[in-house]
Amino acid sequence: MRRIFLPTAIALLGVAGAAQAHPKLMTASPAANATVAKPARVELRFSEKLMPKFSGADLMMIGHSGASHAPMKVTATAAVAGDGNTLVLTPKAPLALGRYTVTWHVVSRDTHRVAGNYAFAVK
Repeated sequence: MRRIFLPTAIALLGVAGAAQAHPKLMTASPAANATVAKPARVELRFSEKLMPKFSGADLMMIGHSGASHAPMKVTATAAVAGDGNTLVLTPKAPLALGRYTVTWHVVSRDTHRVAGNYAFAVK
């Protein structure tokens, strides 16, 4: 009888493991803590397909000319790219020299919200 139930138990464990998965940030461009020339957009690639209606990001300038200041929101649009895994944040104007944070939130098919943030600088 063990032979009959063991494959079923293993299959159920595999399904339970998949149901527990959450989208993970795989790559970001610009990368965390990078100093880059003025990027035209910020791209965040995740491990799973995203639900566009529930996924987004904000871009904030947190420093200018080497000095910190109160965060200033940068006007930008956020959209999920055609691959379904990449969240693209496109500023309406070129980014000024300074330090920025990206704060993101995404939801994948498992319906769990995952969020994070990181910083980069524009030289």
